[in-house]
Amino acid sequence: MLETRLLQQFIAVAEELHFSRAAERLHMAQPPLSQAIRRLESEIGSPLFLRTNRSVALTPAGISFLEQVRAILQSLDESVAHTRRVAQGIDGRLTLTFIHITPYAPLLRALRQFRAASPGVAFEMIEATTREQVEALENGSADIGFMRTPGTSTPTLRFETVAREPIWVALPAGHRLAGHASIELALLKDEDFVASPRPLGPGFHDQLVRLCQAAGFQPRVAQHARKLQTLVALVASGFGIALIPASLANEAREDVAFRPITAAGSEDLLQLDLLMAWNGSRASPLRDRLIGEMRRRLPQP
Repeated sequence: MLETRLLQQFIAVAEELHFSRAAERLHMAQPPLSQAIRRLESEIGSPLFLRTNRSVALTPAGISFLEQVRAILQSLDESVAHTRRVAQGIDGRLTLTFIHITPYAPLLRALRQFRAASPGVAFEMIEATTREQVEALENGSADIGFMRTPGTSTPTLRFETVAREPIWVALPAGHRLAGHASIELALLKDEDFVASPRPLGPGFHDQLVRLCQAAGFQPRVAQHARKLQTLVALVASGFGIALIPASLANEAREDVAFRPITAAGSEDLLQLDLLMAWNGSRASPLRDRLIGEMRRRLPQP
């Protein structure tokens, strides 16, 4: 393994083609420099310079070696600079997991602004359920997750609310209550519901169940689906009704009616949080810089 210093000494002699001037440039005596070049030639197994009493010239091997050494040292410098930028949280790679974030314009705008200001950062975006996101954050395969309340013990994870929205109901367009401006939740006690399976997001699931129980009934779930968009499609097909984040109502459909719901005494349960989560036991300057930018750019929920 050749020392970087030895390669730099070779470059100085190759550029000066004069050992004395090269030694002055390197702030060293000439004899040690001559010895270093001879050692380099011995390790390579080929002369790099043609020496006479009056001149020094590169051999064909020396010319080729000079080109390669310059490229190696430039690559090394770039690697060191990149490593420093990664350590400072300027460059690097971030893996973000998320549920349905497209309706959250402030969040998307903040991410877009961060990317524009950080061209050295590569992003991987992965859509996942809350449970999957918790697992990814805990095992280190994701840096930041945007999820619902997990509803399970997550001692290593940190959470901040980045958005809050009401819970609405999705009804088939021809439903008996579709003409109402808003719907009292208790009026839905005899309906079939479609919902996400509890293991995929226990917190969200349990909040909806508590909301229905506070209204005096246990929801009767007729069909499950992993994604909220699929639940809306099931509502359109007549499989039941669904309690959903109000942001999904932005996706206008002729076959589904989205309506706000009311539930006297349970106003707190009608609000649904979107959380930003990360693993507090893992250090990441770049992740922390993005979290700081999110805090600065997002409106208070």
